[in-house]
Amino acid sequence: MENLTKTADGFLEGECNSYDAVVIGSGYGGSVAACRMSMAGLKVCLLEKGRRWEAQDFPTNTFQMFSAVQIEDRTLGVSFGPKDALYQLYRQDDSLAAMACGLGGGSLVNAGVTLPTPVRTRRDPRWPKDWERDWEVCEYSASTMLRIQDVPVKFKKDKIMDEALGKESGLICPEPVKLTVNFDIEDQMYNSKKSQKMDSCQACGNCMSGCPYNAKNSTDKTYLVSAIQAGCIIRTECAVQCVVRNLDDTCEVEEAKSSKKMRRWLVFLNEFDYVKSDFVVLSAGVFGTAKILFESQMRGLSLSKRLGFGLSCNGNNVAYLARSAAPLNACGLDRKQLPEMPFEERPGPSISSSYISSLGFTIQSAVIPMAFPCLLFKGITTYGWPIGYGILDSIIHKVKHLFSQTSQDMVLNVMGYDDGDGKLAFQKDTNEICFQPPSDPLLVRKIEVLQRITKKLGGILFMSRYRSTTVHLLGGCCVSSDAASGVCNSNGQVFDTISPTAVHPGLYVCDGSIIPCSVGINPCLTIATAAELVCKHLVQEALDYKSKDVDFLNTKPVEKLGVISSWKSDQSNRGSAVVFNEIMRGHVGGLPCTACLKVKMNLRTDDKSPCLGGKASGYVVCNAVEMDKIYVIDGEVDMCHVDTKTPYTQYMHYRLLLAASSGSRYILEGKKVMNPFFFALDAWKDSTTLHVVLRKISKHTSGELEISLKGKLHISMIELLKSVISLSGSGKTKFVHLLLQSLFRTYVSQLPRGSHKAFTPLDLYLSSYPSSTLHEIKTEDGIIIGCRQWKCDQRSPSHEEGKIPFPVLLINGYSTESYYLPTEMNDLVRTLLQEGHETWLLHPRLHTTVSSDSATLEDIGKFDVPAAINKILEFYGESAKVHVVAHCIGGLAIHIALMGGHVSCKKIASISCTNSSMFFKLTTWSKIKLWLPLIPISMAILGKDKSVPIFQTLKASFRQKLLKSIARAMPRYERCTYDECEVFSGIFGNAYWHENISDKMHYWMNKEYLPSLPMSAFPHLRNICNAGYIVDSNGKNTYLVHPERMALPTLYISGGRTLLVTPQTSFLANKYMKLHQPGFRHKRVVIDGFGHSDLLIGEESSKKVFPHILSHMSFAEKGNTSAFNANEREYRKDALSWAEDPSQDEGGGFLNSISPLMNVYSIFCYLIVLVFAYLFY
Repeated sequence: MENLTKTADGFLEGECNSYDAVVIGSGYGGSVAACRMSMAGLKVCLLEKGRRWEAQDFPTNTFQMFSAVQIEDRTLGVSFGPKDALYQLYRQDDSLAAMACGLGGGSLVNAGVTLPTPVRTRRDPRWPKDWERDWEVCEYSASTMLRIQDVPVKFKKDKIMDEALGKESGLICPEPVKLTVNFDIEDQMYNSKKSQKMDSCQACGNCMSGCPYNAKNSTDKTYLVSAIQAGCIIRTECAVQCVVRNLDDTCEVEEAKSSKKMRRWLVFLNEFDYVKSDFVVLSAGVFGTAKILFESQMRGLSLSKRLGFGLSCNGNNVAYLARSAAPLNACGLDRKQLPEMPFEERPGPSISSSYISSLGFTIQSAVIPMAFPCLLFKGITTYGWPIGYGILDSIIHKVKHLFSQTSQDMVLNVMGYDDGDGKLAFQKDTNEICFQPPSDPLLVRKIEVLQRITKKLGGILFMSRYRSTTVHLLGGCCVSSDAASGVCNSNGQVFDTISPTAVHPGLYVCDGSIIPCSVGINPCLTIATAAELVCKHLVQEALDYKSKDVDFLNTKPVEKLGVISSWKSDQSNRGSAVVFNEIMRGHVGGLPCTACLKVKMNLRTDDKSPCLGGKASGYVVCNAVEMDKIYVIDGEVDMCHVDTKTPYTQYMHYRLLLAASSGSRYILEGKKVMNPFFFALDAWKDSTTLHVVLRKISKHTSGELEISLKGKLHISMIELLKSVISLSGSGKTKFVHLLLQSLFRTYVSQLPRGSHKAFTPLDLYLSSYPSSTLHEIKTEDGIIIGCRQWKCDQRSPSHEEGKIPFPVLLINGYSTESYYLPTEMNDLVRTLLQEGHETWLLHPRLHTTVSSDSATLEDIGKFDVPAAINKILEFYGESAKVHVVAHCIGGLAIHIALMGGHVSCKKIASISCTNSSMFFKLTTWSKIKLWLPLIPISMAILGKDKSVPIFQTLKASFRQKLLKSIARAMPRYERCTYDECEVFSGIFGNAYWHENISDKMHYWMNKEYLPSLPMSAFPHLRNICNAGYIVDSNGKNTYLVHPERMALPTLYISGGRTLLVTPQTSFLANKYMKLHQPGFRHKRVVIDGFGHSDLLIGEESSKKVFPHILSHMSFAEKGNTSAFNANEREYRKDALSWAEDPSQDEGGGFLNSISPLMNVYSIFCYLIVLVFAYLFY
C-alpha cells in the first residue's frame, strides 16, 4: 500500500473538510461503504479512530502486546492503555468484550473465518425480509472482494480434533472453513490493478495478533484498496465524537452566501473540529456507533427509544485448554522457528476447522498467538477445571515452557444463539457506554461439551470467569420496520421520531450494529453482506441527491488516487494553539446557570495588534431551561475584541451555539466589557463578569415559546487559577504574554486601539430635511428664547379621518440635541411628522443660541416651558392640547412647570420622559462627583464667564483651559479619541454608549453642534441631584407636594444599561403617578442596551424607543385612561407600596456605593493570578 499513501494538508480548512459522504470506521461495514461510494464517483472521506498497521507493526511478543492493549473496567471506573490501541477490552460486572481498533477494524486480528449466514438466522422473526431478495448476490460479492480461500492442508490440531471428537460427541464438521487468507500468492495476482500484492500464509498461527507476513486479506487490503484507487480520502487516528444536523443557523457565512447547496451534516471529531458532508455512514462497531448516536442524541438528534437495545454477543464464550496429552501444536511460531518446520507441521491459521453441535452452537479450535500472555488466560481472567489447579501451578508450567518444553495448549472458541436481549446504555456523567450482555440459555450445555472435549484430549480446561466473553458483538442499532421497534430500517437509514417510518436524510448505520439477532457462527461475512445490501440503496440515494447538483453533473470524473494520512500528525504540525478550561457560574433570567467551557486559542499576530481569537466547546447547565446539559456545537471566542467606536475599551466576546437533547437550539452571546474606569479598580469585576443573553432559536412552529434571558456569569478566583493551571499547548507562554499585554494596554497604559479621527465625514448631512420655522419667544422675565416649528404636510392613516393629532413639544437635555438630527434617517422629528404630528422644538435659555450666565433649571420650567406652550396654543386654539416629550433636564423642567403650577395639566395631552421625571437618581460615581465640591470649585475657576468652549478650534482663556484639563482627567466609563467628547464626558459623565450611535452622529455631536457649554445651571442641578428629586433653586421641596397638578397620562423611559441616571428614576416616578393619579394611564419602560442620550440618538432608537412614545400618545388621544374603581385603586396602592424596582441592578445598594473601596480586593485577586501565571509560564 506504500504507493497509495500521500500527505494531505489542510484537512479542516476550506473545501478539504467538505465531502459528499463521510464513513466512520473501517471494519467490514465501513470499508464496504467507502469502496462502493467512491467507485460511484462520490467524494468520500473515511475516518478511523485507530492507526494504520503494517505487517511489521503487529506485536510479536508479550511486551509489545501489552503496549497494544487498552483495558477499561467499567465496574471500577478505571482504564489504562492508549485510546487507539489495537485491542480494546471492556469489562463490566460479569461480562468481557473485546474488539479491534485500527485501519481495517476487526479484520486485522480476527481469524478470517467466513461462513455463510445460517438458515436458522435468516428465518429468525427479527431478520428483515427485505434482505432475502438479494442476499445471495451480495454474499457472493462480499466473498469475492474478500478473496476467501479454502485451507489447503489439514493441520495437526484439526486431525486430532476430528479423531478425538468423532460422531459420538454430538459435534460434526460439515465442511472445511473458508478464510480471508492468501495461501498461494500466484493465484492472487489475477487482478493486480485493483488488488494489493499479498504474500503467502506461513501457517505460523499468529493471525489473531495481526498477520506479520502480509498474508491476510483484511479490509485495508481489499475493499479499501479499491476505495483509495477511486479517490477515497482516509484519515487515521481520527476519532469521531458526534454527528449534528447542519441547520441554517450553524452554517458559515461564506457557505450561506454561496450558491452551492449546504452540506447536511457536521461530523465532529472532537470539541472543536468537524467535517461537513451530505451523507454520514456510521460503521464504528457496536460500541462505537452506539456511543456516537448517544452523543448525537444529547445534541438534539431525535432517535428511537430502542437505541442500545437488542444487543447480542453471538453466544460467544472462550475457554483455554492447557497441558493436553495430545500433540496439538497449537501455539504460534516466530520467524526463527519457521525454517525448521515443514508447512503442514506448523500450527496453521488460527482457526481452520469448525464443529457444530446439535444443540445449536459452534466450537472452533484456535491457535494461541505467540504474543498472547497465556498466564493471564489461565490465572487471572479464567478459573481452572478440574479443581485444584491454581495460578502457582500455571507459573511453574510457564517456566518449563520457557526452557523449551513443548506446551500443548489451545484456545476453544464457542459461538451460538443467545436471546439478543442485551442492552447498551449511556452514562451522561462520564459520557461512556456501559453494557449488559444478553441471556444465554445454552451456556451450561456449552461448558458440559467443553469439559467432555477436555476429557478426551487430556489437560486442564480454564473456563472464562465471565458469563459472557465475546469478540462478536452485534445489535444495538437493530433494523426494524419502524422506530418503535428498531433504530434503522432495512436500508440502514436511521429513523427520525417525527413519524414511525421517517428517517434522517443521509444518515446511515452500516456495521454489525444493525444485525438484529445472533448469527451463530463467525459473523464477518454476514456483516459484509448486510453492508453490501445497505450500500445498494445508499449509493443510489446519494447519486439521486447529487443529480440535483449542477456542478456535480457538469464535472467530468477525474481519476485521482485517494490518500491515507494520520489526522493526529497533521494536527501536530498546524502551529501553536492553546487549550484551557473555564467554568463560570451565575444567573440567567434569574435562574441558576453554569457554563463549563473548553477554549482553544489559535494564536496569531499581525503588524497592528495581537489576535486572541479561538473556538469554544463544552456545555451549559441551566436546568430551568433544559433538564440535560446543553452542548456547545459551535463556539467562538475573541478575548481581545476591539470596537472602533470605543477604542479604549477591550471586549471579550463569546458566541455559543447550543444544542439540547430535546432538539431545541439556543444561542448564548456574552461579552466582558473592560473599561479603564477609575484607575482600573473595576478590572477584576470587568474581566471576570460575562454579560450574557440566552436566546432560543425559533423553529417557526405554532405554540413554541420564545426564550430570551439575560444575566451575568462570573468566574471565581479559584476557577481562574484552575484555568491557568489547565493551560496546555506549545503556545501557552505566548498566550499568557499576549493576554497580559492586552490587559496592560487597556488598564495601565490606556492606549487606544484605533481612532475616531480616522472617520471621514463625507456626506455628513442627509440630502434633505423637512423645512422648519424658528419662532422667537419672549418669556415673562424678558429672555428671548426660540422654538422651531415643523408643519406636517400629511396625516398618518393610523389616525381617524378628520381628527388632527395634537402637536408635540420636544424639550432637550442640557444644551444637547436629541431630536433634530440632520445626520440620521429616522430621528424623532421625522418620525412624528410621518405620524401626522406637527412638531415644536424648544430652544431654552441653556441652548447654544440662547445662553444666559445666570440661568437655572427652575427658570426653564417657570418661564421657558410655559411660554413655548402658550405660543403653540396660539396656533391651535385654547381647546387644543400638547404632547410633551422631554429628555434629562428637559424632563425636570416640564415637571417643575406642571407641579409648580406654571402650566396647567389641562393643556397637556401626555408627557413622555426619557431618563428623567420629578425624581433624578444618579449612578454611584455621578453621585460622588456631585457630593464632592467639584461644581463650586469649577464655578470659582470660571469666574464671571460661565461657559466652557468645547470645540478645540475655539479660543479659551486660562481658566477655561484649566477646567477642561480637569475634565479630561476625570474618570469615566468610556473614553474617546475626540477631545470634545472627553471634555463633555469629564464634566457630565458619559451621556451615551458609543456603540449605540453612528459614526456620523458622533462626529456631528462633537465637531458640529455644541461649540460651548453654558454652566450657569450647574449649581441648581447639583441641588436636585443630591436631593434625588426636583427642588427649587434654594433646595426646598416645593413641587412633590402637589401631585394633584399631575392629572395626565405619563410615560417614563429608562435605559437598561445604566449611564448617569439609573432606572430608579422612572420607577419612582411611575410609582408616584399610579399612587396619586390612578385614574390615568401610566407606563414605565426600561429598554435593554441603551444608556442615557442614546435612547433618542441611537441607531436603533427608531425601532426600539420611538414606538413606545408614539403608542403612548395614541392612547392619550383616544382617551384610554385605564381608570379603576375605588376598591381596585385601594388594592393597587397597597401593591405599589410593596413593589420594588424589577430593573434595579443586582449590584445596587450600599455595597455598590462603596464599590471603589471594595475593589481593592479585586487588585489583590489580580496580583495573585498574575504572580501565579508568571511562576508557571
